[in-house]
Amino acid sequence: MGGRKTGTGVFNGDLGQIVKIDDVGKRIKVRFDDEKIVWYEYSGLEELEHSYATTIHKSQGSEFDAVIMPIHGVAPQLLIRNILYTGITRAKKLLVLIGTKETIEYMIRNGDVRKRNTGLEYKLKNS
Repeated sequence: MGGRKTGTGVFNGDLGQIVKIDDVGKRIKVRFDDEKIVWYEYSGLEELEHSYATTIHKSQGSEFDAVIMPIHGVAPQLLIRNILYTGITRAKKLLVLIGTKETIEYMIRNGDVRKRNTGLEYKLKNS
């Protein structure tokens, strides 16, 4: 075993804070919630996404003390129970839903999960 680790160990949904900016070395230091420290070269900053707010999809795998979830002016295909469940379960202490009671009730009743056309099957068969 004893193999060498590669990569940063940072995964989609991990949250952190920039704790140092090194303009001379052209890099930034990020401390993630699990106390992991990772340096990012300026050329690799596209790997990070600033988020005062984020989408439900991008929040998967994360939890937050407080979640404010607007359910107003939403695309109809997103008014499904799975999206509501995912948003609600991101909140650890406080959840605020902004929308009408009717829209939330509609989402609870709407278990329609449409077939996703990702092209994954094609890619797996033809690689």
